[in-house]
Amino acid sequence: MNSTTIPNLLTFMRIALIPVVVILFYFDRPISNWIVAVIFIFACITDYLDGYFARTLKQTSRFGIFLDPIADKLLVAATILMLVGFGRIGGLSLIPAVIILCREILVSGLREFLAEVRVSVPVTRLAKWKTGIQMTALSLLIIEHIPNFPLPLEWIGTFGLWVAAILTLMTGFDYLRAGLKHM
Repeated sequence: MNSTTIPNLLTFMRIALIPVVVILFYFDRPISNWIVAVIFIFACITDYLDGYFARTLKQTSRFGIFLDPIADKLLVAATILMLVGFGRIGGLSLIPAVIILCREILVSGLREFLAEVRVSVPVTRLAKWKTGIQMTALSLLIIEHIPNFPLPLEWIGTFGLWVAAILTLMTGFDYLRAGLKHM
């Protein structure tokens, strides 16, 4: 397949939205929070859709297999860095943020190595849950606050970030264990 398949277009769109997310963090809150959150959530949905279309339309490509996880990691890393930079992730909550970022780098390197030895490591169901919880937590941390909402979004988002970090450690260990067999 060529690189203009529907899944690849969605991946390119996700990458193109990253600078938009970053720039919008600098605009007045709370309205910009909602705009960033909508764009971030839309980008997260394109992550799901590109996988769905790749499978159902049989539009997988080596290029897409390479670029899709990179787009996901770029989106997550940029968002985490902006949340840290704007003080929405701080203190002890930096720990899960660092865990998530380090795991993403580890898994990227591992996938690159395994690709060279022609070994594929499929995404596990637990990794999909991790991604869903992580994206939800980051969305809540982006929104930050809803007036008259009975629960503090910042706490829920931070709790979700910790849960995602725990799942990140578990799935990262699974990937590492699978990769060590081929080293």
